[in-house]
Amino acid sequence: MTDPKHTALHEEHAALGAVFTDFGGWDMPLRYASELAEHRAVRGAAGLFDLSHMGEIRVEGPDAATFLNTALVGNLAAIAVGKAKYSLICAEDGGIIDDLISYRRAEDQYLLVPNAGNADTVAEALRERSRGFDVTITDVSAETSLIAVQGPNAVAILHTVTPESQHALVSEMRYYAADDATVAGIDVLLARTGYTGEDGFELYVPNDRAAELWRALLAAGADHELIPAGLAARDSLRLEAGMPLYGNELSRETNPFEAGLGPVVSFTKEESFVGRAALEAVRETGPQRVLVGLRGAGRRAGRSGYAVLAGDEVVGSVTSGLPSPTLGYPIALAYVRPEFAAPGTALSVDLRGKAEPFEVVPLPFYARPA
Repeated sequence: MTDPKHTALHEEHAALGAVFTDFGGWDMPLRYASELAEHRAVRGAAGLFDLSHMGEIRVEGPDAATFLNTALVGNLAAIAVGKAKYSLICAEDGGIIDDLISYRRAEDQYLLVPNAGNADTVAEALRERSRGFDVTITDVSAETSLIAVQGPNAVAILHTVTPESQHALVSEMRYYAADDATVAGIDVLLARTGYTGEDGFELYVPNDRAAELWRALLAAGADHELIPAGLAARDSLRLEAGMPLYGNELSRETNPFEAGLGPVVSFTKEESFVGRAALEAVRETGPQRVLVGLRGAGRRAGRSGYAVLAGDEVVGSVTSGLPSPTLGYPIALAYVRPEFAAPGTALSVDLRGKAEPFEVVPLPFYARPA
């Protein structure tokens, strides 16, 4: 058995009393005290997350934009410098290898952020697909930490640790944008992207400054009800926001149209891309199953792998589910046959031998107030 990896913040988590769990080969904080309190802190104030298990891959060179348009399904050439885009890297059969965020740092420079367990696979796929292109691919995951401040108090917290000259940069930064900033005297890449459904920021920092930045943010957030939050809260937050998780909703056996990510695929860009023929066929015929949101009428929640029923017939399977801390009723994501995917469709979930009523509802389950 391979020893789990530790982020540069592992000792900080241990000192805070974190309960750890394995996630993608990393020993990560699951929670510090109460995962419910951490969830509610992010919805009502702010939470501090260590996301350093995520990968970071630089793609640089004159052909960077063209190359990425052949390697990923989205139109990465259309991203303006300073902006970000959610995209997918697919196999020839259209299966999803990973979902990732791409930041355009300069005309010929991108930073890609794949999921923790897929970082090596994505880096290798990019290298294989780069033949013939004038690009350099550098995996900087091992030297980069990622810290997120998520919640309605995120701007106020960052204002306490950034120079006044950068307050406008923080408060006026658009969603899915990024720029260089100085936070607590430390140079970071500051991004306004998130995975919780709340406003917030992600800060990319070299490992040797990560602990210093973590402590500074915790101290700055003390007057803004910020608390450290673990992966349990992150999962319940992202599920309320209707965001898919690789390994649950997304996998090598799933294509973008099944996952509701068809709009992410650009068939109009000039370049062809890996998986295009297979995805064109799916677009033409329609997916065999569709990811939907389910709302439970009772108190019990469906869990990953539980069967979704229409009468006595199995028509799908739950991928993620829990009692929503914010909404107060069970919610789930599930793949079902397309004819059962319309909002309002009455279904049930087999909860260990007892069929409990659920209804198909639009996603997301939760959207923060405008």
